[in-house]
Amino acid sequence: MSAAAGHGAAPNASAAGGPAGPPASPGGQYDPATAAGQLGLAFKRAMVAVRRLRGRETNRPGQISYAQYALLFGLAGGCPCSARELADHADLTPATVTQMLEHLESAGLVTRERSAEDRRVVLSALTERGAALVAERRAQMEPRWQEALAGFSEGELEAAARVLTRLADYFDSLIERGA
Repeated sequence: MSAAAGHGAAPNASAAGGPAGPPASPGGQYDPATAAGQLGLAFKRAMVAVRRLRGRETNRPGQISYAQYALLFGLAGGCPCSARELADHADLTPATVTQMLEHLESAGLVTRERSAEDRRVVLSALTERGAALVAERRAQMEPRWQEALAGFSEGELEAAARVLTRLADYFDSLIERGA
């Protein structure tokens, strides 16, 4: 990669190894002067916005939280799921999911029953009321999603999906390497 992409020597260092000029900009990952840096900043901003969204609506009485909607959307495929499967889908711990499912069950949005194959596993599924709530939420959110993506071509969206997938792989590799 080139120095402009945030790697290699600073562009203001002398070729003979002499003193460098003033420090370079923040560096590749967050350098707004590079496309990779702009992506890094935009990704960081998006992650912060999602954290704000998840944190802001966790304790609103009588309303479903963002995380609870993630569980309901995970069940929208029609197949009953275990707490472990839902936890992976919603990026939560199984213990948190179990607690949330108890609340959703008491609200009449999900049913829970033991698996016939493995009695240790409890499977959850949407009730008609839960399915209606998911459909209503999708109807609210889909136009907003489409509006947010308006103006981008299919090719640009496909490229963005590839970039985000690669970033997810990058962050997963950091976990695997113990970074």
